[in-house]
Amino acid sequence: MTSKVDEALGYEQARDELIEVVRRLEAGGTTLEESLALWERGEELAKVCRRWLEGARARLDAALAAEDESAEGPAEGEE
Repeated sequence: MTSKVDEALGYEQARDELIEVVRRLEAGGTTLEESLALWERGEELAKVCRRWLEGARARLDAALAAEDESAEGPAEGEE
């Protein structure tokens, strides 16, 4: 479950921390317990990033839909 602190992270913050987690995992040299903790943290950060990206996609889709509606003009019978 994502913590309140994670929910407050901006996309760039979560992405940067995720990059660091991946770097540490790829470098090796950590214990199994540390690796598992890093992996779990990475999963949480990935969820935060995914939520930000999904929200951005929804906003873009809504803006594009509104633009399409305004470009079409009023529907027949509307003024």
